[in-house]
Amino acid sequence: MYLVSACLLGLKTRFDAAGFGPFCENIITVPLEKLIPVCPEQLGGLSTPRLPSEIVDGRGEDVIKGEAKVLNSAQQDVTEHFLRGAANALYLAKLYRVKGAILKDGSPSCGSCYIYDGSFSGKRLPGTGVAAALLQENKIPVFNEQKLFPRPHNIKKDKR
Repeated sequence: MYLVSACLLGLKTRFDAAGFGPFCENIITVPLEKLIPVCPEQLGGLSTPRLPSEIVDGRGEDVIKGEAKVLNSAQQDVTEHFLRGAANALYLAKLYRVKGAILKDGSPSCGSCYIYDGSFSGKRLPGTGVAAALLQENKIPVFNEQKLFPRPHNIKKDKR
């Protein structure tokens, strides 16, 4: 079993309620019955649609340590929602004994290679989102939709 960002499966869970088509092509290598869709921001109590959010003055691991905040574009502090969502994603990962998570890069929750810099200007910086950081801290491998997802030898491609 693998956690997967629900938006990558075409669910309209993004902040703007947009989807990414029916599937992200890199994920199709994993049988759908092995995927558990999650949206940490919704799991944290945020609605869809919602204002976009970015981590300010740090990265996901800094938010977990209480050294950075997550603000939405109206400058409202939504840190607690992101922490709650990350904790709930981790709970599901442990409950289902997942082997990893495939998460949407760039997201303040799910980013694994980059996030946005907190200025809402579109500037990227290397780093992780809050949920991705918490999963990684708990030894759960996190992949993004751009990397070729490593297919373990015991998972067969779905032939649908």
